[in-house]
Amino acid sequence: MVDNPSAQPVLDRRRAGVLLHPTSLPAGDLGDDARRFVDFLAGGGFTVWQCLPLGPTHDDGSPYHALSAHAGNPALISLSRLRAWGWLNSDAVSSVAEGLTTAHREVLADAAVRQEYGTCLERERAWLDDYALFSVLREKLHHAPWWQWPAALRDHEPSALAEVRVSLADALESVRFGQFVFDRQWRELRVYAHEHGVRLFGDMPIFVAHDSADVWANRALFRLEASGLPSVVAGVPPDYFSAEGQRWGNPLYDWKAIEADGFNWWVARLRTELRRFDLLRVDHFRGFEACWEIPANEATAIHGHWCPVPGERLFDRLREEFGALPLVAEDLGHITPAVHALRQRFGLPGMRVLQFAFDGGADNPYLPHAHTPDSVVYTGTHDNDTTRSWFERLPATTQLRVVSYLGYPTEPMPQPLIRAALASVAGLAMLPMQDVLQLGRGHRLNTPGTTAGNWRWRFKWEWLTPELADWFRQALALYGRKGTGEE
Repeated sequence: MVDNPSAQPVLDRRRAGVLLHPTSLPAGDLGDDARRFVDFLAGGGFTVWQCLPLGPTHDDGSPYHALSAHAGNPALISLSRLRAWGWLNSDAVSSVAEGLTTAHREVLADAAVRQEYGTCLERERAWLDDYALFSVLREKLHHAPWWQWPAALRDHEPSALAEVRVSLADALESVRFGQFVFDRQWRELRVYAHEHGVRLFGDMPIFVAHDSADVWANRALFRLEASGLPSVVAGVPPDYFSAEGQRWGNPLYDWKAIEADGFNWWVARLRTELRRFDLLRVDHFRGFEACWEIPANEATAIHGHWCPVPGERLFDRLREEFGALPLVAEDLGHITPAVHALRQRFGLPGMRVLQFAFDGGADNPYLPHAHTPDSVVYTGTHDNDTTRSWFERLPATTQLRVVSYLGYPTEPMPQPLIRAALASVAGLAMLPMQDVLQLGRGHRLNTPGTTAGNWRWRFKWEWLTPELADWFRQALALYGRKGTGEE
């Protein structure tokens, strides 16, 4: 097994990529479809694959509300890759849990695999022990949130956890082995992507879920009551997506405590991400200058207020640890001069979303003529409708503004907006897979402010025709973004 290659430059020239979470692959895992997708990207001249966060999710399936900021989602583990490795010989195994149990029993008899496993456990020790405990206890306690656990377990008491390590040793080992397999499959996929000239672009939410191993094991770093419940929660004020704002419900950080500890919690978090990705989008970058603080007893985000955050000192520490930071700042929404200054001080590209470009006048910063090379342009994001559906739902006057700005194109949507993204001076152009496939209504991945029906979308290979692939090969070459597949 080849170890992860070091991070490669991504924003070194004009590039284009596709936004597709692995759960939206036809098989929804890291198996053969993931490699086939890399082949499609490389064949079409795309050099970047952007994913959403990879963590294990709650029942709502949201990758932005994970059970751990470090762990990989076991649901992404591919049984076909276990078989390809010779770790799983039975075709009758159909579930990941059963496959891991079988593989664990068979492969750890191999000295080389045992050594590889031990190396992984040592490398991830700082978070993996707590995550395994959290996962096993959560399962044993019928998925109750950790603040409803018996007090000794809720409060992470060493003596209580020592008993768990003995009584539930087999279950803990299963969780650890699952993370080893996920890590191995992801590193293997990353090597395959690099061999085909494709860089991996990740996504790191600024906040973590309240019901997560991160908060349970690090309560002193969050603004919580003695009961474990938050005193204030995160969100954003009223905006494009919601007249009431968004009450995300994540607990807010105790930044004084985090800074007093040398920002080590954030250093560890970024280290995990940079082992997996070449480039990383920092979700809600605005929250590193000030975050929207909502009293926990408020039902909406309307009555929150901005609370300052020591973002400059945090990024100084991260730069001290990692050098140049391969980060993209998600600077959408209410952005102040102070937020722009923070992003620019650390040389981080910002984002431009074309679906936001046609509200207002010629001074709209998302319009292509306002783009800058140090930015990443999107037709839409995982939170937007497909471009075709977005355009069809616009009022006629706004539709006219769009087609007028784009020069009255003869091609149907989404091609004109895709061309605008590819023609932009922005260094990187990203296209959601739904737009690549020219899909309309019914193919949206997520609708912010809602909890039902999200994160379930998958594409089908038959939708990706040879004619479509040819169109992108020509378009990426025309706009100077085509890769060679051999970088």
